[in-house]
Amino acid sequence: MSPDTKKAISMKLDPITLSVIQAGLQQVCDEMDLSFSRAAFSPVIAEANDRSDGIYAAEDGALVAQGAGGLPVFVGTMQYSTAELIRLIGEGRVGAPVSGDIYIVNDPYLGGTHLMDVRFVRPYYRNGALWCWLSNTGHWPDTGGAVPGGFSASATAVEQEGLRLPPVKLFKQGVMDEEIYAIICSNIRVADQRIGDVKAQAAALDVGADRLDLLLDRYGDDVVADAITELRQRAATQMRQMIARMPEGSWQSVAYVDSDGVVDEPLEIRLVITKIEDRLAFDFAGSSPPCRGPMNSVLATTLSSVYLAMRHIFPEVPISAGAFEPLEVIRPEGTFLDAHYPRPVSGCAAEVSQRIAEAVFAAMVQALPDRVTAAPAGTSGNFALGGHNAERGRDFVMYQLSGGGYGGSADGDGLSNGCSTIGISKAPPVEIMEQAFPVLYHHYALHEGSAGAGRARGGFGLDYELELRNGEARASFVMDHGRFGPQGVLGGGNGDVNKVVVLRDGETYVPLHLSKEQDIALVPGDRVWVRTPGGGGYGDPLDRDVTEVFEDVRLGRYTADQAAALYGVIVVKDNVGGMSVDSQATAARRAGMKSVDTEQ
Repeated sequence: MSPDTKKAISMKLDPITLSVIQAGLQQVCDEMDLSFSRAAFSPVIAEANDRSDGIYAAEDGALVAQGAGGLPVFVGTMQYSTAELIRLIGEGRVGAPVSGDIYIVNDPYLGGTHLMDVRFVRPYYRNGALWCWLSNTGHWPDTGGAVPGGFSASATAVEQEGLRLPPVKLFKQGVMDEEIYAIICSNIRVADQRIGDVKAQAAALDVGADRLDLLLDRYGDDVVADAITELRQRAATQMRQMIARMPEGSWQSVAYVDSDGVVDEPLEIRLVITKIEDRLAFDFAGSSPPCRGPMNSVLATTLSSVYLAMRHIFPEVPISAGAFEPLEVIRPEGTFLDAHYPRPVSGCAAEVSQRIAEAVFAAMVQALPDRVTAAPAGTSGNFALGGHNAERGRDFVMYQLSGGGYGGSADGDGLSNGCSTIGISKAPPVEIMEQAFPVLYHHYALHEGSAGAGRARGGFGLDYELELRNGEARASFVMDHGRFGPQGVLGGGNGDVNKVVVLRDGETYVPLHLSKEQDIALVPGDRVWVRTPGGGGYGDPLDRDVTEVFEDVRLGRYTADQAAALYGVIVVKDNVGGMSVDSQATAARRAGMKSVDTEQ
C-alpha cells in the first residue's frame, strides 16, 4: 500500500468509525458462532463449541474477522482453505459461485485439519458482485472410516479415516442438493442425525450474510472495505512492533509426540525461531520424517498452529491476515509436519498442532520469559465411543474432549482443567452426555497431583471415569502426552502425563501406545478411566511460597509426601487431625535440596 493510499484511507476513516466497524465485523462472526451452536444437534458443537465462523477476502481468502468464540486453530486453516477454493475455481476444477451457493469440503490437503472438521464456504454478493466469503467449520461426530468417530489410532492411509470431500456445492442457489447429501449420508454413521448439523451450519452463514448486509448498509460498502484494508495494515504493524521489541537472537526447542499410533517411537518437533529485525522466521528442519500412523500434520494446520501460538503470546494483536504477515514459516518439507496424500492425519488438529504450539512456547519463553507460559496440557483428549444403544434401539457415536492444566507463568499458577491450546471449546456437561448416550459418569474431578512443580505451578488436569450402561460399543483414543509430560520452564518441573485405563471384567488394560488405540470392545459394566495432563511448572519449585504449597496440600491437590518431594515443604499432622508446616524441617529440607542441585 502506497503512502498516499494510506493517507486517503485515514482521512476517510476517523478512529471511532474504524473501531466501530472492527467491532461490527467481529459481531457478525460472533452471531454466526452463536447461531451455529444453538441450532446444532451434536453435543460436540452445541455444547462443546467445536466450531468457528469467519469472514474472508473475495480476492485471496485472507482472514478479515473471526468469531471470538471460535477455535483458534481454525484461524489459519480456514484462510488457507478459502484460498484453495478460490484457486480451484479459477482453474475451472470447481464450479463458479452463484449467489446462495454453499460449498462443502473436508479434504485435509486443501487447507483442512482432520476429516471430521467439515467446512462450509458461502460467497457473499453486494450489488451483483462477489464482496467476500463467509465460512465456518464444525466438528462432525463421524465421517465414516474404520472406527466410529473417525479417530483411527492405527490408520496408515487417509481412506481409513473416513469420507474425504473435495470442494463441491452442497447448496445451489439456496437449495440443498439431495443427491450429494445422500452420497455423504451413505458413507457416515448415524447419518439421520447429521441433517441437524448441516442445516445449523448453513443457517449460521445465512445469519452472517444478513448481519453483514446491515453493517454495509449503515456505513457503505467502500467505507467498510477501506476499514478492512486499514485494519489489516494496523494488525501487521502492531505485530511488527511487538517483534521489534524482542531481543535479537535465535531460540531453539524440541517437543515430542508420544508415537504415531502404529510405530511405538516418539516423533520430534525441532524448531528454531530467529528474529530478523521486525519479523520472525520459524524453521522446523530436523523434525521427524512423515510417519505411518495418523499423527501427520498438513501444512495448513502447521501454519495455523504457529499463528495460534503467537496469538497466545501477543493477544493484544487483532485477529486478521495482517497479524500473520511478519511470521515466516519455512515450509517443513520432508517432515511429518507437511503431510501429503495419502498420509493419515486424524491426530493433526487436536494433538500435533498442540505439540507445535508447545515448541513455539518453549523457544519463545527464552526471549520473553515474562510473557510466555510453561507448556499446557497439550491434548484434546479425543475419546470416541460408538456402538448400539439397546434401550433406544439405535446406533450412536459419542465424542468426548477434555481439558487439562495450563502452564505456570510469571503472573502465577496455571489454570486447572482449561480448554486445549488450539481452542476455547469446553467439555460437554456430564448430564448432557448421559442423556444423549448410554453412559454413566462415576467420577469427574481434578487430576490431583498432576501439576508440574514450580515457583508458579502448572494447573491440574481432569480425572473422569465412565461406564457403558447397555448395548455394545467400541472405544477409540487419539490423545498425547502419555509418555512425556508438558514441559516445565526456567527450572520448573514437567506436568504429569496423560493416563488411559480400560476396566473390563475386573481386569485393567492400558493401551500399548499409552493414549492411542482403537476398536476396544466394551460391554455393559465396562469402564473407561482417563486422567489428563497437568501444566508445566514455571521457575524453581524451591522458590514457591510455603503457604501456597500448604494450601494445595490442605485442599488435597498434593499429598504431604508430594509436597516434601517436589517443594521441600514438610507438612505434619497434629494430635487433633489438623495440619501445619514444620518450618524448621522445611528450611533444612530445602537447603539440602538446593545443595544437591548446585552439585549437579
